[in-house]
Amino acid sequence: MARIGVQAMMLKNSVAEIGAFETFSRAADLGYRVTELSQIPLTAETVIELQRAKDELGTEYCSLSAALTAGGINDSLEDEFDKIVQDCRALDADLVRIGMLPISALRSQEAVLDFCARADAAAIRLADEGIALYYHNHHVEFAKVDGRYLLDIIAETSPHVGIELDAHWIARGGLDPVRVIDQYAGRVRMVHLKDYRIALPDAAALDAHEQGDHAAWAAAWNGLVQFAEVGEGNLDWANIVEHSIAAGADYLLVEQDELYGRTVWEALETSRRHLVSLGYADLF
Repeated sequence: MARIGVQAMMLKNSVAEIGAFETFSRAADLGYRVTELSQIPLTAETVIELQRAKDELGTEYCSLSAALTAGGINDSLEDEFDKIVQDCRALDADLVRIGMLPISALRSQEAVLDFCARADAAAIRLADEGIALYYHNHHVEFAKVDGRYLLDIIAETSPHVGIELDAHWIARGGLDPVRVIDQYAGRVRMVHLKDYRIALPDAAALDAHEQGDHAAWAAAWNGLVQFAEVGEGNLDWANIVEHSIAAGADYLLVEQDELYGRTVWEALETSRRHLVSLGYADLF
C-alpha cells in the first residue's frame, strides 16, 4: 500500500534549530512518519538522530537525496558514493533521488545528454548495491528541445533512472499531472504532492500600479503563481493520488517550497487535513 509522507526539505530549518530527532518527533505527532531526506546535511551526528527517530518513533526514510557532482548541500554520487550507500544502509532506504539537473547542464542538449549518461552509470552502480536512483522534475523539464519535452529526453537516455514526479511543477510546466503520471506508470515510485495556487495581487502591488511603478507591478503580476498546501490550490488531488497509486507509486510526499507566512507545521497540518478528507487517512 502506498504511504503519504513529507519531503524533508520542508523540515531543514527545524532540524537546524532543534535537531533531527525533535523535528521528526513533531512530524510524527502530525501523522507524518515517512520522509524523503533532502537539504539536511547527513553528518554522523544527524544520522544517529535519524536512526533514533526510526527506532523510537517508527520514522521511515523512503529515499535520500544526492547530487551527481559535488558542490551542493546533498552528497555527490560521483565523489561520495560509498557514503551515500552507507547512509542508505544506516537508514534502511533503498531509493536515492537527484533533485534537479545541474544548472550547467542547461547550456546545451549535449550537456543534458552528458548528465543523462553519467546519471545512468550511477544508477547501474547503485543497483548493484540494491538501491534505485530516481530523477525529480521541475518545470524546466517541460521545455521543448527539437519538439520533445526535456523530461522525455532524460527518461529515454537514462533508462536505468526512475522518474520522481512533482504535481506542482508539472502544472507549472503547462501539463496535466495525471496525464504525466499515467505516461510514466511503472517507472514512478515517488510523487510529490504540492499544490498550485494563483494568488490575488497584494496591497503593495496594487499601490505600485497606481503609482506607476511598472517594474514592481510587473514583478508582482508575474509572481501570482504560488506553492500551496494540498487542497489550498487548484489541483485535482483525488485524481492525482488515485492515478499515482495506479501508476505504482509507493510514496506520496507532501512538499511546499514557500509558506507565505505560515509555519511549516501549520502547512503540513493543512495538507494532511485535506488528504484525510479525501479518504486517505490510512495512507499516513
